[in-house]
Amino acid sequence: MKISYNWLRNYIKINKPPQEVSDWLTNSGLEIEGFEKAESVKGGLEGVVVGEVLTCEKHPNAEKLSVATVDIGKDEPAKIVCGAPNVDKGQKVPVAKVGTTLYPNEKGFEIKKTKIRGETSEGMICAEDELGLGSSHDGIMVLDPETPVGTPAKEYFNIEEDYVFEIELTPNRTDAMSHIGVAKDLAAIINNFGKEKGNYEVKIPDVSGFTIDDESLPIDIRIEDDKACPRYSGITVSDIKVSESPDWLKNKLNTIGVRPINLLVDISNYVLFETGQPLHFFDADAIKGNRVIIKKQEEGTPFTTLDEIERKLSSEDLMICNEQEPMCMAGVFGGMNSGVTEKTERIFIESAYFDPPTIRKTSKRHGLQTDASFRFERGADPSVTVYALKRAAMLIKELAGGRISSQVVDEYPRQIAPKKVKVDYRHMDSIIGEKIERPKIRNILNDLDIKILRETEKELWVEVPTNRADVTREADIIEEILRIYGYNNIEFEEHLSTSLSYISQPEPDKVRNLVSDYLSSNGFFEIMNNSLTRADYTNYTQDFEEENSVIILNPLSKELNALRQTMVFGGLESINYNINRRRESLQLYEFGYVYHKDPDNHKGKAPLDRYHEKQQLALFITGMKQPESWQGASVKSDFFDLKRNIFNIFLRLGFDTTQLKLIPSESDVYQEGLDINYGKKRIASMGKVNNSLLKKMDIPQDVFYGIIEWDVVFESLSQHRITYRPMSKYPEVRRDLALLLNENVTFHKLEQVAFQYGGDYLKEVNLFDIYRGENIAKGKKSYALSFILQREDRTLKDKEIDKIMNKIMKGYEKQVAAEIRK
Repeated sequence: MKISYNWLRNYIKINKPPQEVSDWLTNSGLEIEGFEKAESVKGGLEGVVVGEVLTCEKHPNAEKLSVATVDIGKDEPAKIVCGAPNVDKGQKVPVAKVGTTLYPNEKGFEIKKTKIRGETSEGMICAEDELGLGSSHDGIMVLDPETPVGTPAKEYFNIEEDYVFEIELTPNRTDAMSHIGVAKDLAAIINNFGKEKGNYEVKIPDVSGFTIDDESLPIDIRIEDDKACPRYSGITVSDIKVSESPDWLKNKLNTIGVRPINLLVDISNYVLFETGQPLHFFDADAIKGNRVIIKKQEEGTPFTTLDEIERKLSSEDLMICNEQEPMCMAGVFGGMNSGVTEKTERIFIESAYFDPPTIRKTSKRHGLQTDASFRFERGADPSVTVYALKRAAMLIKELAGGRISSQVVDEYPRQIAPKKVKVDYRHMDSIIGEKIERPKIRNILNDLDIKILRETEKELWVEVPTNRADVTREADIIEEILRIYGYNNIEFEEHLSTSLSYISQPEPDKVRNLVSDYLSSNGFFEIMNNSLTRADYTNYTQDFEEENSVIILNPLSKELNALRQTMVFGGLESINYNINRRRESLQLYEFGYVYHKDPDNHKGKAPLDRYHEKQQLALFITGMKQPESWQGASVKSDFFDLKRNIFNIFLRLGFDTTQLKLIPSESDVYQEGLDINYGKKRIASMGKVNNSLLKKMDIPQDVFYGIIEWDVVFESLSQHRITYRPMSKYPEVRRDLALLLNENVTFHKLEQVAFQYGGDYLKEVNLFDIYRGENIAKGKKSYALSFILQREDRTLKDKEIDKIMNKIMKGYEKQVAAEIRK
């Protein structure tokens, strides 16, 4: 939310430095993220002065250029080369001196002393577009001949300087979504804690001069859904002329980042940011039957909005209609056929209060976020509708001509009364931590327009204005008092109370950081994806059912309407994003939670027990593991790169990897994949992502994806300790075996059999060669394995080694029908 310092001063007469105002607002709960200087023309025309052309002659080396001497208020006139056809002796012109920066565009350029076709030029005589004052480049600007030479252009063109505060508004502070609302907070702070206490009053523009010219264009208003629209006010203005807004109005809007469009739209925006009340202007000639009806339409009714998109309405969307058709999505977005144009001469002005949940649901349902919906869905002020209506009508009459051509029609069937709240002084003192003087409390409440109904020594009864939708309880009143009083003014006791708490071992953050450090140091990048995702991703694979998705009731968008059941889609989205930007070789990891719920017909569980979450670590590898270089050809990443990193993670955490059991995965996510079990639980899975899934995600290359079930890892870690022992003083012994095996026998199975039969002296088993082809029968393969044996207390003897190897060979023959190759 942007607030203009000069605009604020229209309502509260302060002369405090902007930095001081910023500090006051931040201390009151309106956090200022920053403020910056703003000018009605970028650069403020610093360095540009009014000059007089003393002489003007044709350039000796260029037909279309002139050489002028210009008096700019210095001892010596400046010599300037000019290409404008209308420059002439005796003119008063704007001159940009050497060193001046002009901003005809965002980047700008600096005026330097230079030579043009052999003639020195010491400045620039400017056209309108070069100064940023317009778009004309037909020639230089010729100024009033009575203007004194040397007058700064800033003064001549009345360039405004301002400061803009960027306020980080919390959703509850709808009252501060306007300049008048912020001015009220500012007055309350200064009156109670400034040096000039009690001297500031917020003065809002007077509408007592509002008069009706005639009643030639009455518009009837009928509210059919008074829950969704408790109040609706309207008036008509005729014989208006839509034109460009005056400079003061355009400057006000430009300062806060709102682009001026035309006089009517600009007045609507001006009143919005002044009062916080959204208005909507209808072309009165488009209101068929001269009647406005506020109601809901049938499900699926087509409606074309101002952005020329046809949308299908929900039966819950509140619409502003005429007697034949809908004209506007109430509080959200206007319709294509009822908006004002440059040809509009008669308008109907809407000023209403709509039910916040109704507007919020329509806004989210159709993905339309506007300044109006932003305010309505948080709770506008129902008491300001008629004031804002009159304010806008008077501005239109003043700036666009025209007549106010109807009575103010104010339909208010469902009155919204100010809330009454009782405050216990003892409770307030207890919450705040000290006793604030009662007169000080009364002053603060009065400055915040919170009316004191009754007061006793122990209690206070107040009435909260309708613009404070967030203040409904005693705690809210106490918070209002405290934020104006100042949290920094509370004196806290100077002692520290603390306690010791038990931290479970191993510490979750330390374990996670250990794994993160390993992955990052091995070329992986950490990613963080949104836990919210598209519900229809469940249709991409058979692993997940839509009925198990946790659906968001009020989603931000259709792309973020469910909690993710898997990490795979977020990672593939990240890979797609990078590939589209020519980053095709990636190693990524992400810690995150996945969610699911039991089906609705699941019996025997409390409602909340149907919902589950678990933490996972996802790894993704794609592209080249070794880029092309003079040292060798490029090498593609493969499944074994993923497997190596997953197993190294388990090794780093102290797991005995010989206890990890690999079994084929049935997951539809994988083209080919393996599940990893530890004991009776699946602790991880890994594989190549299914080609059909990659195609749906628009990824043209192989992706290898693995998941580690972090909750299972942590549960397992808590059940064992890492122990350390010294290296053996005795040598290792290596023996090799060549085995003829069936194709379906895995190395993992061979490793398990070896440790089963090899005893405690077998330390390691490795596969160092695979052969298929000549002299090997179809359906067979040859593996060459190495075995490392070692004793801790002495050197192994040959007889002991042979005995162990014979046991292993018999185990292979028995368990996997292996043939020992000689």
